[in-house]
Amino acid sequence: MLKFNNSYGEINIVPEVVATIVGSATTKCFGVVGMAYKNATDGIVSLLKWENIEKGVNVTCTENEINIDIHIVVTYGVNIIAITESITHNVRYAVETATGFGVKKMNVYIDSIKNN
Repeated sequence: MLKFNNSYGEINIVPEVVATIVGSATTKCFGVVGMAYKNATDGIVSLLKWENIEKGVNVTCTENEINIDIHIVVTYGVNIIAITESITHNVRYAVETATGFGVKKMNVYIDSIKNN
């Protein structure tokens, strides 16, 4: 949990809120079909709907830094390096602007490629 103290009291931000911010910023990037969720029992990757977008994100919070793992499905034929650079830039900006805390580490996992 991220904690911030000011003159009005304490602000606590739970990792699920950060995960929703990450999911929203990620799905707005070109070439991203959506967030992915891998079923542990059978290994099948599922495309998540908007209401479950945070399940494709794992957020770990330290005292004042955030570590993020993002699992996505991309469109076939797009440049994966360009997509991941766009995601890392957009997500870092969105999280740091919304929370005021820095992103220490971000891992992007391409779990599936979808052909149109």
